[in-house]
Amino acid sequence: MEVRLQKFMAENGVASRRKSEKLILQGKVKVNGKIVTELGTKIDDEKDIVEFDGKQIQKIDKKHIYILLNKPIGYVTTAKDQFGRDTVMDLIKVDRRVVPVRKT
Repeated sequence: MEVRLQKFMAENGVASRRKSEKLILQGKVKVNGKIVTELGTKIDDEKDIVEFDGKQIQKIDKKHIYILLNKPIGYVTTAKDQFGRDTVMDLIKVDRRVVPVRKT
């Protein structure tokens, strides 16, 4: 299936889509051995080999799981906290990429 390169990178845990765009523009991404610097480049996620910093990006199973969590007091809803506070990621131990989402 054809997909935009930055979307492929984001879906497979390299970085967010916007950060992936910056990495592409910086020339840090290769597709089939060639450096790609053009945004919007489409790849075949079944056939093409995508590398970031010399390592091949492995395609992750796209099945999503949803976890509903009653966040304890003292935890923040984020993957990383710049102030070193406890995050919801400290409470969840799964072998998949987790994207914390806060109900407003």
